[in-house]
Amino acid sequence: RTIGDRIGEAKASGNLGNTLKILGQFDEAVVCCQRHLDISREQGDKVGEARALYNIGNVYHAKGKHLSWNTVQDPGYLPQEVKDTLQKASEYYERNLSLVKELGDRAAQGRAYGNLGNTQYLLGNFSEAIAFHKERLAIAKEFGDKAAERRAYSNLGNAHIFLGRFDISAEYYKKTLQLSRQLRDQAVEAQACYSLGNTCTLLQDYEKAIEYHLRHLVIAQELGDR
Repeated sequence: RTIGDRIGEAKASGNLGNTLKILGQFDEAVVCCQRHLDISREQGDKVGEARALYNIGNVYHAKGKHLSWNTVQDPGYLPQEVKDTLQKASEYYERNLSLVKELGDRAAQGRAYGNLGNTQYLLGNFSEAIAFHKERLAIAKEFGDKAAERRAYSNLGNAHIFLGRFDISAEYYKKTLQLSRQLRDQAVEAQACYSLGNTCTLLQDYEKAIEYHLRHLVIAQELGDR
């Protein structure tokens, strides 16, 4: 501010916003991120504007998740305050998405699609969540980003469960499992086995369910995860 560096001030405000978000001070975080957005617009900095929109989405997303921790309910059955907060997150991600499309930034589009999928899932809009996660998956494949691909498969599996499409869920979870082994991520492999065990139970394939749950148990024991 002293040297009149507006772009520098904008970036600093954004960083403050992100830090306050991590500290759980969501309302203060929004104020700082909004400052980042306002200055970026004033300076005609499209990249900064896109980043600020994404960060505000992140703050509302984190706040929504934080508020819903006290309510152990399925996605879609949320108190009004949580719904409103997640809806705001979704709106900012949408605005971010349209701007990064304009800028031709595919990687940023991938991040926006993933977060839109996650917010729509929490809001109980499973078909919308699936559409967004499929877009996320396509971009992850485009970049050869195996970790993002694995997350997309997992999210697609979760959303199909709530639509009662257990066989499709099982296929997505199998791909999650395959990738977690490729990535040598045992914790994620265990999680995929757990999801597959539950899905096989829903499909009444109890032999397979036992196999997957045993694999989950073995990894949990190996990792010393009580």
